[in-house]
Amino acid sequence: MKDLISLHDLTADEVQDLLKLALRLKAELKAGIPHPILKGKTLGMIFTKSSTRTRVSFEVGMTQLGGYPLFLSSNDIQLGRGETIHDTAKVLERYLDGIMIRTYAHSDVIELAKEASIPVINALTDLLHPCQVLADLMTAYEHKGRLEGLKFAYIGDGNNMAHSIMYGCAKAGLDCAIATPSGHHCDAEVVDNAKADFKASGKTLLLTEDPVEAIKDADVVYTDTWVSMGQEKEKEERIKAFDGYCVDLKLFKNAKDDAVFMHCLPAYRGFEVTEDVIDGPQSVIFDEAENRLHAQKAVMATLMG
Repeated sequence: MKDLISLHDLTADEVQDLLKLALRLKAELKAGIPHPILKGKTLGMIFTKSSTRTRVSFEVGMTQLGGYPLFLSSNDIQLGRGETIHDTAKVLERYLDGIMIRTYAHSDVIELAKEASIPVINALTDLLHPCQVLADLMTAYEHKGRLEGLKFAYIGDGNNMAHSIMYGCAKAGLDCAIATPSGHHCDAEVVDNAKADFKASGKTLLLTEDPVEAIKDADVVYTDTWVSMGQEKEKEERIKAFDGYCVDLKLFKNAKDDAVFMHCLPAYRGFEVTEDVIDGPQSVIFDEAENRLHAQKAVMATLMG
């Protein structure tokens, strides 16, 4: 592992190692045991796409690892304002020990990782969100005591979350079902890659337009906003397209009785999920949000330690 760009790039053992380390670091933090694994090291955090959880979790996580987090907004650097990714990478590698980037175009992250000699962490692109899914898998393990053989159901847009969930489930040994409406299916290349991953793992991948079929007997039920950042002009069209895809109690009851509900947040109650589900007793959204901190610390410690 030089970088974390996609869970598809990792082996099943690498994913397991990251999850084990995340659980260990969380336990140490709760017990008051310091772990200054990255003492004296600096992480540059490039944000061209804003976020509450990503900035706070990476910044706090790097500090807890003994390092220094440096926030770089689009106003702070020249990337996208004339300077090439190549030149940006070559300059930053002289100052930093690692780069975290949250941006729109996935190709920018791939190019940054190719050009930089230091580790690059994909904190979100329009195509993938690997750090979130590591936290999701960690949360599922905490609540279920295992990952192998669980069924993970995703209901909603065929977006970066759906893509990374497929990759993550295949690598961690879960069955996966994805329900998306016509016109909002997952990226074809990602689906092909995911199918290859599932074939290698021996687990099943179901792609359907029927939310009931996807959620049936699921151990984990997941959804995401229907209108991601940058899609605001499509809001009305998207709300119509996703009619019937709201995770309400009626739909949720098709999952296993002890199923947990997840959402990467921010959530829009009354759209992709109802209040009685997201605020209900089976919702683990805040455990999930907390685990972004621990999962990302595991990534940083592994890549930069």
